[in-house]
Amino acid sequence: MVNLIQEFENSQLEKINKNRSESKDFDTTFKSGDSVKVQYKITEGGNTRLQAFIGVVIARCKSSKHYSPTFTVRKVSAGIGVERTFTLNSPLISSIEVTKRGIVRRSKLYYLRGLTGKAARIKEKLDFLTKKNK
Repeated sequence: MVNLIQEFENSQLEKINKNRSESKDFDTTFKSGDSVKVQYKITEGGNTRLQAFIGVVIARCKSSKHYSPTFTVRKVSAGIGVERTFTLNSPLISSIEVTKRGIVRRSKLYYLRGLTGKAARIKEKLDFLTKKNK
């Protein structure tokens, strides 16, 4: 039974990787506390467009056994907190760009839901910018 599930997941992962073009390979080394910009495809009627979701990664499920690890991104839009969970291997995600590296001591940052304003800020790793420019 376990082998059947594993074979199915491997076939799905191969199918996803085959459909993903070379330009869609993105860095998956981000972790909780990092600010990311996720570009994902939205289909409205017959039109397909890219939309960006910019926010802080508050959780990451590093499921190495499954082909679909997930991560949750949180942003505050017009004073209202918005969270979205993405599947890392989804064909709808076109790119993930890390804009800031955060310094946090926890893997799940659910405590940010109760904080507002300056209290919800995360310290930034300053050497990230210098490495990125090199």
